[in-house]
Amino acid sequence: MSRTNFGAKPIMLPQPVLIIATYDENGVPNAMNAAWGITTDYQEITISLGEHKTTDNLAIRKAFTVSMATEDQVVACDYVGIASGRSIPDKFAKAGFHATKSEFVDAPLIDELPMALECTVKSFEDGILIGNIVNVSADDSVITDGKVDLKKLKPIAFDPCNNKYVALGDAVANAFEVGSKLR
Repeated sequence: MSRTNFGAKPIMLPQPVLIIATYDENGVPNAMNAAWGITTDYQEITISLGEHKTTDNLAIRKAFTVSMATEDQVVACDYVGIASGRSIPDKFAKAGFHATKSEFVDAPLIDELPMALECTVKSFEDGILIGNIVNVSADDSVITDGKVDLKKLKPIAFDPCNNKYVALGDAVANAFEVGSKLR
């Protein structure tokens, strides 16, 4: 097998496209796009963030939501990643997003994105946000048999090799089951 070396780069495939939403000191919703995030425990999420309006808001409100970006909202989700909330105060509205206050944390749910993790800030140091997942909510339109249906949700992933958003494909096997064939 021949291999190509790319050097030290942040290539992990697929990378989720996470839309982080917060309220500012005046209760105005803001959102940003982040690709470097992962669940790091059963009720914990870790996201690498630089300095943004969102990080200002995290310091004030100590809460945020994390929505899965979707195929249907790719334009708005990309926009909140390339526009600065510090220079565009109505960035959330310009994206076409509407907010509903979470019942569980002091942060907005984005009505147009049907699934969200509702979190409180556990820590934010050296650009690493660790959040406690207080609740996960999903619009009934993306639920099948009591579970989130990926075909209905249509989440997108980020391909850092080609700077593209990609759709997720079909299921290939049942997790925690298919490997039992090798027992």
